[in-house]
Amino acid sequence: MNTAEKVEYWLGIADYDLDTAEAMYSTGRWLYVAFMCHQVIEKTLKAYWCATQEDEPPYIHNHKRLADGCGLYSRMSMEQKDFLNTVTTYNIEARYPESKDALARKLDKEACRFIIDNTKTLQTWIKEQLSVATRR
Repeated sequence: MNTAEKVEYWLGIADYDLDTAEAMYSTGRWLYVAFMCHQVIEKTLKAYWCATQEDEPPYIHNHKRLADGCGLYSRMSMEQKDFLNTVTTYNIEARYPESKDALARKLDKEACRFIIDNTKTLQTWIKEQLSVATRR
């Protein structure tokens, strides 16, 4: 795959995951809303990585490390960084039994709407940065 194909691949599955988060929201599956939003940000960051770095994105799920490694973290607002750090935890907490129950108690319709809306906002911002980076 060339660079453009890699970027489109990551963006395509990120968008699919966002649609899945919305579907999970409509059925009240709160853990999966949070997990899919984590996936959206991870994959969007990996698209940006592919467009701006010579190496492949690492096989990690830590958003801060991904954003830092491709130069985006330093350009984020504090609000974006706070959300990034929060959504990163949903990967672990939604997958492991010891964390799953604690996360499930924190998630409800209102919390998940907040997560989806902020995921969309951050994803849009990353895509805007991607657009700027690819015009250079």
